[in-house]
Amino acid sequence: MFVARASALIKSISTTSTSRWASFSASKEKYKVLVIGAGSGGLNVANQIRDRFKSAGKALASDDIAILDAADYHYYQPGWTLVGSGLLKKTDTQQLMQEVLPKNIVHISENVQSFQPEHSSVTTTSGRKVSYEHLVVSPGLQINWDSINGLAKALANPASGVSSIYSYATCDKAWKDIDALRNGTAIFTQPTGIIKCAGAPQKIMWMAWDRYGKTGRGDKVNVNFYTGAPAMFAVKKYSDALERLRVERGVGGFFQHNLTAVDVNNRKATFKKADDSEVEVDYTLLHVVPPMGPLKVIKESPLADEAGWVAVDPATLRSTKFDNVWSLGDACSSPASKTAAAITSQTPVLTENLFQVADKGVIGTAIYDGYASCPLLTGYDQLMLCEFKYGGIPKETFASWPIIGGDQAVPNRFFYLLKKEFFPSVYWNNMVNGTWYGPDAFDRPKYNPPSAS
Repeated sequence: MFVARASALIKSISTTSTSRWASFSASKEKYKVLVIGAGSGGLNVANQIRDRFKSAGKALASDDIAILDAADYHYYQPGWTLVGSGLLKKTDTQQLMQEVLPKNIVHISENVQSFQPEHSSVTTTSGRKVSYEHLVVSPGLQINWDSINGLAKALANPASGVSSIYSYATCDKAWKDIDALRNGTAIFTQPTGIIKCAGAPQKIMWMAWDRYGKTGRGDKVNVNFYTGAPAMFAVKKYSDALERLRVERGVGGFFQHNLTAVDVNNRKATFKKADDSEVEVDYTLLHVVPPMGPLKVIKESPLADEAGWVAVDPATLRSTKFDNVWSLGDACSSPASKTAAAITSQTPVLTENLFQVADKGVIGTAIYDGYASCPLLTGYDQLMLCEFKYGGIPKETFASWPIIGGDQAVPNRFFYLLKKEFFPSVYWNNMVNGTWYGPDAFDRPKYNPPSAS
């Protein structure tokens, strides 16, 4: 069924209009549902909430749901690895926000300045008060570029050899630097702590390694991985496979090494080790993934847990502090990996539970099991499809499939084509419209009705 539906989608792309309905302008001060953030999580959940009420025969009015976000553009961030690998133009990862905003949903082109959950309201950056019956918080996270001394200056210097796929502005510089390198030492970093798409720091490394090998530079460029983590990956099955790959390919592995400074003039990178000692390393090319954390507006709000994330029940995605507040994606406290794939499984759960509370006053039966996926590129024409749930337990979609299935820790070309061709198409044509459900593909999950309270 998945293959048939996927084939139908790909065939339809050429005949699907790229124009989208513009959203309604902000027109009132209270909404049934207010969504904070128009990223992957916000667009997806706003559409699914609207569709869930409609499917129950209780369609909301066109001005009952609002999205609060001042961004001019929406980005397909998983595509930045492809840009850094020379496989995609970065302009293909960007669309005007007005082109992707849902129809029949109000857009408030501002950002949130503060939350007043005890009054079911937020204050925008212009000082406007907006009230809600239910609040969904999905503004993403904060990338802390300035926490690494010298990094901002290095990224702005086209001759620095320093790049990062973690922003639209710099993802194409990664490809320019990788492709231009003829010899020397290429260092790829990953910070300590939580980051979004934790496999991406080494995806770009493996693509660079393969590029050098395919262009006769494999014996002239030393590739090294410096990570603040104690292992290659958080899930043991895939970590073991990646460690074997690292050893086989002769890639240096430096664990519990956290980048703290970049000296562009002398081409040196400083790392802090687990014992707090420092080591200075020469580089020719340096790909940097900066530390990340919760947004200040979340961290300082009544919604936050001690770490600064929106405190939610990890199974229902409902706030543990306020019954009419929900959160998904990078901003929430769920211990799931912060990926777009996680959002595809979180959204229907949050939507169902919110709908049942709004309609019947009781929480729904939908449970999020922590599913996330990391399509981990290991080279051109090969990818390791890491899928797992809470506890680091593999939850693989294709393990039992004949021919293309089997052990997903073994990279193959089918998985590579999913990442390169299928996922970008399904993102723009389905996920932002709320009609892609990850492991359930195009079929919205069904849940048992809640018991009467």
